[in-house]
Amino acid sequence: MATLRRLLLALVVAAVAASAGYLAMAPVAVDPQAWRAPAARTWTTNDALHGAAWTQGELAGPETITFDRAGWLVTGLHDGRIVRMRADGAGAAQLVAMTGGRPLGLAYDAQDRLIVADAYRGLLAVDADGGIEVLTGEQGGVPFRFTDDLAIARDGTIYFSDASSRFQVEDWKLDILEHRANGRLLAYHPDARRTDLVLGQLDFANGVALGPDDEYLVVAETASYRLRRVWLRGPRAGVTELFADNLPGFPDNVTYAPARHAFWVAIGSPRKAIVDALAPHPTLRRVVARLPELLQPGVERHAWAIALDEQGKIVADLQDADDDSYSPLSSVIERDGWLYLGSFLRSGFARARAP
Repeated sequence: MATLRRLLLALVVAAVAASAGYLAMAPVAVDPQAWRAPAARTWTTNDALHGAAWTQGELAGPETITFDRAGWLVTGLHDGRIVRMRADGAGAAQLVAMTGGRPLGLAYDAQDRLIVADAYRGLLAVDADGGIEVLTGEQGGVPFRFTDDLAIARDGTIYFSDASSRFQVEDWKLDILEHRANGRLLAYHPDARRTDLVLGQLDFANGVALGPDDEYLVVAETASYRLRRVWLRGPRAGVTELFADNLPGFPDNVTYAPARHAFWVAIGSPRKAIVDALAPHPTLRRVVARLPELLQPGVERHAWAIALDEQGKIVADLQDADDDSYSPLSSVIERDGWLYLGSFLRSGFARARAP
């Protein structure tokens, strides 16, 4: 019996040693950079989004929502489909197009083409018959690996984000873990068929929204809990500044609500103390990258949308922290007195009365 106990102990010690060696030495895809997260502010929870009506539950991952000229709700799904349906969710969804990738950001241009930020394929244009044209797939010799969100200016320029030049959509956690400013904000000029770099070195470039009169645009830096503003017109054209900092979580898509004179920001997940504590420690973040995904910090089930006025001040804070909430949110768009909610993980979309 004593021999058996010694054998079992030896096996446990060997297993622990092997696990420790793996966590310390195994190759990983990330090369983390040290940074310091801003000290988190205290936020009060509320239930303003509780009871949001959830519909079309068979549609997986409606990341972003837009509307066509007829008022149909249009969204892209995990399986590469773009579909449309009634805004109240009644009836069957209709196929608009199949991109063969992962459609994320969506918006209609002046020619009524659906412009798509497809995570895998780049910036696409979809015609009325579902035909697809690839507008651009690289800039400066660097291919897009994670085309994310877009906004179209009145002059036709398409501003869009490439979340990461290193990681694709299925590895989004690795880019946040690495925190090496791999994201870009870009502009595609349809007439010249030219793609320009607007702003580089962004910490997971995500949501993009144009402000009033296209004077500036706002882009989310998800990994750093902040939004940046880039001035496009007027005496400050070319200036980049912080628009909102130290947000309560990871900002995802951003949309402008003209009647409210505010930007809606979907908070993908609240901040986690362990993530902030690991920020200055690249070696520990490599260890986290070696852990099984179930043991890594995950997305919290907490619906959270905030509205920021044109000075970047929070003017609305809507939440639902219940386990059955429609969350995590990836987009919020206001239309006709409703907030339409999209999610990169949930199935179906939700809507709630706008405050």
